This record gives sequence, C-alpha cells and structure tokens, in this order.
Amino acid sequence: MSRKRFKGMNCSIAQALEVLGDWWTLLIIRECFLGTRRFSDFEKHLGIAKNILSSRLLHLVENNILEKIEVQHRGSRYEYQLTAQGKDLYTTISAIRQWSDKWIMGKGNEPLLVKDSRTGKPIPAVKVLDSEGKVIKQQHLEIMPGPAADQEILDRFNTP
Repeated sequence: MSRKRFKGMNCSIAQALEVLGDWWTLLIIRECFLGTRRFSDFEKHLGIAKNILSSRLLHLVENNILEKIEVQHRGSRYEYQLTAQGKDLYTTISAIRQWSDKWIMGKGNEPLLVKDSRTGKPIPAVKVLDSEGKVIKQQHLEIMPGPAADQEILDRFNTP
C-alpha cells in the first residue's frame, strides 16, 4: 500500500510532511546533526537498507535539505551535509526529542542529553514565544486564515 500524498493540500504541515514525513527521513537528519556525513556511516548507524537510504538521501538533496559534496576527484566518494534549510530543522528535531523524552522515554531515561557548550546546562524546552520573548500559552494562540488561504480554509473560519 502506498502512502497518501499531500502535494495538492493547501496546508503548511501537509507540505512539510511531503518532504519530512517518511520515518527514515528525520532519523537521517538526526544523524546529520550528530555529524554523520558518509553513506556507509548512515547505513551503519541506522541499520537501513542501501536502496531505501539511497532513495531518502536523493529525496533530501532534491528538496534542498541536504547537499551532496564530492570529497575525492572523479566522483569516487561523496558526503552529505545539511543545507541552511536543513540546519533550520534543528528546532523541530529538538522539539520532537524533548517531547519524546518527556512523554515516551520518561525523565531519567533520555538516550541523549543536549547541553549548551558555553554553560554546560541542558537546553530549555522549545516554547512558542511572543514578539517580546515571553512564552505564549496554548489558550492564547489565535489561528486565522493566512494570505494563501483557499476557500476551504476561509469557510472553516467563517462557520458560526
């Protein structure tokens, strides 16, 4: 059974899932943040089949999350590194890790700890902040149609 595609859906989350939604994809990105760069190292650290890894790496390169860099002349060896767009996923990866540490792994069972190298202290949980840097509670968030809202979105917000 093939997975549902979201290409035509007018939703930022759906469009992000088109790029990031496969379960191997976020693990490959995690590996990049841990310093993995070579195909064989991705394969070893993830235990992923070569054909699936090749497909996912190509997908991430095509979507400008990773770039493939030749490290030897004549194309005999390549490495992968995060692009600026890929590096921008750090907050997302951190939020997912923190959520899992809290709700799935449990306090004291965290597989990885992330600390600020300048202070040695754990990084704080990712929060939604206002323009002054203060935490916004969920009940104070207002969601409204954006500039690219289609009729379906407009209808959802105009329903009494």
